[in-house]
Formats: sequence, structure tokens, C-alpha cells
Amino acid sequence: SSSVAVKLSQMTNKKDDSDKKPAPVRSLQLRFLLVFWLLRMADWLQGPYFYEVYSSKLINGLPVSLDMVSKLFLVGFATTGIFGPFIGRLVDSQGRKLGTLAYVLLYSLGALSTKSSQLSTLLLGRIAGGLGTSLLFSAPEAWLVGEHNKEGFDGKWLGETFGWAYAGDALVAIAAGYIASVSAATNGPVGPFLTSIGFLIAGGLLALFTWKENKGRKVAEVESTTESPRRNAISEAIKVMVQDPRILLVGTIQALFEGAMYIFVLQWPPLLKMAISQSTWLADTAVPYGKIFSCFMACCLLGSSSFNLLQSRGVSVETTALGMLSLATISMAIATLQGGSMALLTAAFFLFEVCVGLYFPSIGLLRSKHLPDEHRSVMMNLFGLPLNLIVVSVFLSIKFLGVSGALAIATTALAIATACIATLRNINKNKVNELTR
Repeated sequence: SSSVAVKLSQMTNKKDDSDKKPAPVRSLQLRFLLVFWLLRMADWLQGPYFYEVYSSKLINGLPVSLDMVSKLFLVGFATTGIFGPFIGRLVDSQGRKLGTLAYVLLYSLGALSTKSSQLSTLLLGRIAGGLGTSLLFSAPEAWLVGEHNKEGFDGKWLGETFGWAYAGDALVAIAAGYIASVSAATNGPVGPFLTSIGFLIAGGLLALFTWKENKGRKVAEVESTTESPRRNAISEAIKVMVQDPRILLVGTIQALFEGAMYIFVLQWPPLLKMAISQSTWLADTAVPYGKIFSCFMACCLLGSSSFNLLQSRGVSVETTALGMLSLATISMAIATLQGGSMALLTAAFFLFEVCVGLYFPSIGLLRSKHLPDEHRSVMMNLFGLPLNLIVVSVFLSIKFLGVSGALAIATTALAIATACIATLRNINKNKVNELTR
């Protein structure tokens, strides 16, 4: 699938060359993508060794239990959910570049905390990591969209940038897996976390010297003129969301798909292990998690590359997202009901990862179309509240639900997300028809 993805990228590039992309657009893409990939590399480096780095600690002479590791995970997740909207408000009002630099600082502190065996330090590190995650998934994207809109560039280049960002992210993830394994072999499970700091610093320095600051337009204007500069921007953002069903639909799609994705991330290893143990030919085979992860990332690359090809052929992002969510629902349903079939399970997993590759550039473009600039980061973090609620609820109920029950919830979430994108597509079609009458 990697060779297919590369071929798709080449086809897209030929189309782009014929369109004579303006030099300022190329400059913006380069400045954003280099920073984005470096910051994502740091995030990917830490993920594979999360459980191992905390389970290797001795606190008060006792090893950290699996239950404690799970609680540390939930601390970071809850921090992202609770403080995300407030952080988003600060990013919109104080600056997206500043928010990106704050991510570098917070994630570096979180990585450094893994050297400690003090529970209080580890908890503070998880809080810093949770705050940093809120910034990673809002500030860089908001900066890109803000710069793109400020310069008045054609919207097709924004879609292309999102496609490249997440196609490259898949390659970054594959490279991160290799770097993390080498670093862990040399310096133990804390190694990948310390290595990530170098990438964070590199990305931060590039952002510092190559990005201009931008803020949510009306937020900056309001704060400089209003008699009540401390008015609740979060309440204002919620009011705008409620008044525009398109924003609510985009937010619902984000929360439901990413909730299903996180459930999948937590449940695919035990499900695959179970399927292998029941297989006649593979019963005594160790699960090659590293190779499987690389295959997943290759599928993501195929999805992201397909997004750019579809955009270059004039397919609307709503139509792309509708097809992607429909396939994601089908693949998750197959994974839930496959009955131990290794072939069906593998096909379902790979198809879902292709959908993941299509999802991220699609949702980025949908947010750029429908989220107002003055509330962009706040809304992106508000969308994370139901996402966090879904994931934490499933995580805490996993003994009752089991793997199949968790995947059934993910399938239901994806089906509802599919209905939401179909509704959004119809709303946009009706608005276009009204304008052309």
C-alpha cells in the first residue's frame, strides 16, 4: 500500500504543477509543514512507550501497578478535556504562534518528568502533557488557517496542505517507531521521551523564527475595544455553535470519529492477540505489534494521499467525508462481528486505517470552512469534551463491555457521524441551490 500511496502523491503533484502554485503559498506550506511534522514526531515518539515508562517506576519501593498507569493516562486525558476550551480561548486571544511555543514548553516538561520516580512529579508531568495536547491539536492548525485566510489564498491550497500534512504524518509515525525503539534499547523506556525534546526544540525554533503571529480577528478587536475585556469568550463560542447547525455537525463528527478511533487504538491489540491465539496456523506466533503498526501507518498514508487526489479531481470534502465515514462504519462493524476470522479482522483494521488517513485532512478542511476565526481554537477544544467523555466512559467500563462491546460502541458512533456528514452535505447543497436561483 505504500507504493500505491506514493503513486497517488505523484499523480496529485502533477496536477498541482499545472495549476502554477503561487510562491507565497509554497512558502506558507513549507513553514507550516516542517514545524507540524517535527512536533508530531515528538508526539509519536512518546506514544509507544507510555505504559512501559511508567510501569518501570518504583514509588516508595513498590513497582507501579497497571491500575496506576491507567490512572496516570486518565489524568492527562482529563486535563485535555477540562482545560482545553480555556486554552483554546487563550490561543485565539493571545496568538496561535504563542500557543504552539507553549506546547513545546509543556510537552518538554512532561517528557522530562518521566526521569522522576516521585508520584507528584509524574502527575504534574501528565498534567503538562494534557495541556500540551490541547495546544498541539488546535494552535498549529488555527495558525495555518489564519495565515491562509489573511493572505486570501485559494481554498484548494488549504486542502492540499492538510493532505500533505497527514500523509507526511504517517511517514513521521513510521520513522518515530524506529527511532523510539533504538532510543529505548539504548537508554531504557525514558529514552524516547528525552529524544522527543530535541524534535520539540527544533520545531519550536522554526516556529519562533519563521511564523508570524496571528490571532482570532474579532477576539483581538473585541478585547481592545469592549468595556468588559473579561467577558466569557467560551460562552460566546457556545452561543455561535448553537446558532449554526453546521458547526454543531462538524463538532459532532469530530467527537464521534475520534472517540471511535481512540477506542480502536485501545482495543485492537487484545482483539488481534485473541484472533491469533484461535488461529490454527498462528496459535503459537507472537504478535508482531511493530510491523502491524507500520502497516497501519502505510494505510493512513494511502488514505491521506487519496484525499489529495480526490481534491485535485474536484470532489467536495463533504462527499469525501461521507464515503470515508461510511467505509469506517462498515470496517468497524466487521471487526466487531468477525467471529475470530483473521482475514476479516485484518481487512477491517486496514480499511479503518485508510479511513483514518482520509479523516484528518477532511476534518481540517471542514473546520476551516465552518468555524469562525475568532472562536476557532475554543471550538476545536470544545469538540474534545464529548470525545473525552466517550473514551473515558468506555475505558472505565471495559470490564463490563469487553472488547466486542467497546467496538460496538465505536461502530454506533461512526454510524451517527455518517448521518451527520450526510446532513451537513445536504445543508450545503441546499444553500448552493438557493444562491444559484
